[in-house]
Amino acid sequence: MALAWMAWTLPTVIFFCTIGVILAAMTVWQVVAPSAERRGWLPIPTTPGDRLFVGLLGSAYIHLAWIGLSDATLWGAFAVSLVWLIGILRWG
Repeated sequence: MALAWMAWTLPTVIFFCTIGVILAAMTVWQVVAPSAERRGWLPIPTTPGDRLFVGLLGSAYIHLAWIGLSDATLWGAFAVSLVWLIGILRWG
């Protein structure tokens, strides 16, 4: 693998490529069909891209807290993050 100098594993590459594809898809979606800002339960008006960013950032913090405070498998953090991301995208 050409990324060996970074000590990346295949799951890490897949993860970051997936995030890149999601961001590219969101960009194309907003260029093709721009959406207006709306207010949800976040304290500011947001676009779908804003909510995606907040959701991904929150998911990162959930995983970091999970790693720091628990010895449990990361699948639990993934489940919590998925619920968080869906909630932010839908109602945030």
